[in-house]
Amino acid sequence: MTIIENDLYKIAIRTQGAELTSFINKATGVEHLWQADADAWPWHAPNLFPIVGALNNNQLWVDGQAYTMARHGFNRQSELLLLESDAQSAKFSLPSSEKTLAVYPYRFDFQIHYDLIDNALRVTYKVINHDKKDIYFSVGGHPGFNVPFNKGEQYEDYYLEFETEEKLHTHLLSAEGTFTGETKLVPMKKNKLALTRDLFDKDALVFKNMQSRMVTIKSTKHDQSVSVEFPHFNYLGIWAKTGADFVCIEPWLGCADTQGKQTDISQKEDIQKLKMGHVFESAFYISL
Repeated sequence: MTIIENDLYKIAIRTQGAELTSFINKATGVEHLWQADADAWPWHAPNLFPIVGALNNNQLWVDGQAYTMARHGFNRQSELLLLESDAQSAKFSLPSSEKTLAVYPYRFDFQIHYDLIDNALRVTYKVINHDKKDIYFSVGGHPGFNVPFNKGEQYEDYYLEFETEEKLHTHLLSAEGTFTGETKLVPMKKNKLALTRDLFDKDALVFKNMQSRMVTIKSTKHDQSVSVEFPHFNYLGIWAKTGADFVCIEPWLGCADTQGKQTDISQKEDIQKLKMGHVFESAFYISL
């Protein structure tokens, strides 16, 4: 386990998936990251690569060939290398290998960098193209945050505050996690979305090309909060397991397949294309 900290936060990261496992507010002693209760959701904050969401029949098509890949890709199940770390930063790497080439035919280095900067944790995704051709991928975050923050509070005391007041339509998902092609208006009060136990009965809320670039978990009872800022991520997922005491705020570059529509990776919605020898970087920020 790698620990980084400053005057505000103490953070732990494991090598599996380079996944955050703890995010403690030093002033209050509160653990804000979901602690992976296996009976509800056995993850903390998986990093999604090289796909986001579900594929039709769990098949990724590349140049006419099908590869089997589970929802959200293989990074979260992989052991990453710790490249370097100091008191306030850590860098992890997943290089391509014979194992990855068998399911994703590109040579790459996928890196996750964690840096404590002022009052925020910056999470940077970096992809290096080591192949002799363009490569295609999706990438995203999936951090889960404890709700409520404190003992004696109720889940329904909390709400999500979006940066901008806007009409938000969620893109509906099938039982297999693929888009159905239907949308539904999400009931909000100005820029606030109340957290209720039935909000995610139909799976995640998925927003595309929204104006807001920050979402904050807040309470009607106090001024503690958790914010996720995602300046360069086009899509956002919000999800919780029904009945569980957490909510995920998920910045994505990429998304699930549309139900029944088999598409080559190069034509997938919001897919990222990286030319030979080029480097991709994008970051989101968590702050309390």
